Amino acid sequence: MAWLTDDEQRAWQGYRRMRVLLDLEIARDLTRDSGLSEPDYDVLSTLTEHPDRAWRANELAQRLLWSTSRLAHHIGRMERRGLVCRNDSTDDGRAAIVTLTDDGWTAIREAAPAHVASVRRHFIELVTPEQLHALEALSGTVIDHLSGSPQG
Repeated sequence: MAWLTDDEQRAWQGYRRMRVLLDLEIARDLTRDSGLSEPDYDVLSTLTEHPDRAWRANELAQRLLWSTSRLAHHIGRMERRGLVCRNDSTDDGRAAIVTLTDDGWTAIREAAPAHVASVRRHFIELVTPEQLHALEALSGTVIDHLSGSPQG
């Protein structure tokens, strides 16, 4: 086995530390500014990607890279807060459809500007356009490899 070189080790450790610190800071800002957790925001923002603001639960879980069990538990908590509702599919009674409620739509619309500002403040404004393009290319390469389906 070939161990990481010093440069590789520094890059890998730097990436891991950056990811943890960045995720923590943005999650703190999100909760402070909107009362939403990062998983709440992920669910709500993903639901907005469909014109009818509804996804089959299994497709939503796949999109979020969550287990169906994790999604079911989180959706239950979000339902109790009125952010989403879950109904049986009209064409497949075994499938559940998760739909963004009006309150959920309001919550994501109100949370988004501060969330974007946090991402800009803690990440986008700290890197050059060249670094941003390099990160886009790098992440695309890794995502293609891990997902098994080229993104470009």
